[in-house]
Amino acid sequence: MSSDTTRRRILLGIGTGVTVGIAGCSGGGNGGAEEPDTETDSGMDTPMETETDTQTEAETDPGTAAVRVAHMSPNAPNVDVYLEGDAVLEDVPFGAVSQYLDVPAGERSVEITAAGDPDTSVFSGPVAVEADTAYTIAAVGEIGDDADQAFEPLVLEDDNSDPGGDTARVRLVHASPDAPAVDVTLASNGDALYDGVEYGGSGYVEVPSGDYTLQVRGDTESNDGDVAAEFDVSLSGGEVYTAFAAGYLTPDDDPADAPFDLLVTQDTGGSATETETESEPANVRVAHMSPNAPNVDVYVDGSAVLEDVPFGAVSDYLEVPAGARTVEITAAGDPDTSVFEGDVTVEGGQAYTVAAAGEIGDDTGDSFQPLVLADNLTAPSNGTARLRLVHLSPDAPQVDVTVGSSGDVLFDAADFREFDSVEVPAGEYTIQVRGATPDNDGDVVAEYDLSLAGETGYTAFAAGYLTPDDEPADTPFDLIVAQDTGGM
Repeated sequence: MSSDTTRRRILLGIGTGVTVGIAGCSGGGNGGAEEPDTETDSGMDTPMETETDTQTEAETDPGTAAVRVAHMSPNAPNVDVYLEGDAVLEDVPFGAVSQYLDVPAGERSVEITAAGDPDTSVFSGPVAVEADTAYTIAAVGEIGDDADQAFEPLVLEDDNSDPGGDTARVRLVHASPDAPAVDVTLASNGDALYDGVEYGGSGYVEVPSGDYTLQVRGDTESNDGDVAAEFDVSLSGGEVYTAFAAGYLTPDDDPADAPFDLLVTQDTGGSATETETESEPANVRVAHMSPNAPNVDVYVDGSAVLEDVPFGAVSDYLEVPAGARTVEITAAGDPDTSVFEGDVTVEGGQAYTVAAAGEIGDDTGDSFQPLVLADNLTAPSNGTARLRLVHLSPDAPQVDVTVGSSGDVLFDAADFREFDSVEVPAGEYTIQVRGATPDNDGDVVAEYDLSLAGETGYTAFAAGYLTPDDEPADTPFDLIVAQDTGGM
């Protein structure tokens, strides 16, 4: 039986974030921004005699740099960015990377404040940029007196030159304040793309265009450390990308719930083209299987999507934007009584069931926590039905599920929060739920009749209390069956 879903975070939002660079950081042969030392600057300091005013103006024109900003500080609020006292970016969230802005070359005064609060400054200082050069200014580190890595802008000089038609150039920027030095390898062959990159470090590599699975590992001499995270990327030929390793590796131990992620921006060629599954929404439904919880309302990213959902109900599928979504479950009609709030990550083009499971209250044996299930919505073959069992009865022991007529075992030793799927011939069945034994012949605690149609998928939730008289709610054990695929 499976006890959890595999969550591989597909990279989303390419080209939507703000990328920032800081002088002095490594950049794969690209040095940090330095004070301009050019004939133009000399001409500004000591003007030469010229025949016309037009020539003087041309010689003293400092030119422009291309500058973008990336918000990669995991515990900082949304921010506003000021250049020479003028607001150039507003309400920038964590993970965002701006478009490039034209900025006069030279030493520029940059200030970063809390969004909408110009008096709350988290950084103010000069940043030097050279003409005809591209930069990313990344807000990195943490705010607060006890921060392990102090908040500061990291100024990166961007190499946006053409890497060639079949080649992509990728820069890694290590901006995760609680992550150690990392290696990044290819899942397909173990080749190391980046070796021993420490916090604040960066560097470029060039690779053939194509689809890759990248593994972020703890740094070792042989690049074979434990895989901390894995990400899929699609790289186009002739393009340049920056991948920010950002967020907290252990968010439960850190000052903000901003989990580790690889945030990829396309630096050239305009907005990146996402893969088909990344551009699609996810399909998500909610199942209320907490036996002592009241009717609930469900919010996604602050908006109510389901209201007054009773125990045992399974919603229709809702389209939800792919990525990390903030889900909150509250008592129905009482938004101030929250029983759960947290992030749920969903991939585009995939289907999920978010099951409200466990019990509410301080003295419960199994605390309330959503169980996220990846749903298989493909149709079984003709004449075959797919049945998934999910054990969500908090007071029931391990169970076996057998077919009454034959004793055939459908599910063996399913524990609370575990789930598994089987395919069976379409037809009428009597399903027996038993206490688990080595021979699958334990006492029958409940029996249910099911009619399973061909080319159709079902999920059966074993929910409620096996002994409701001894539990905090009179919600008897039941097998609640939802149809996942096929006609009604």
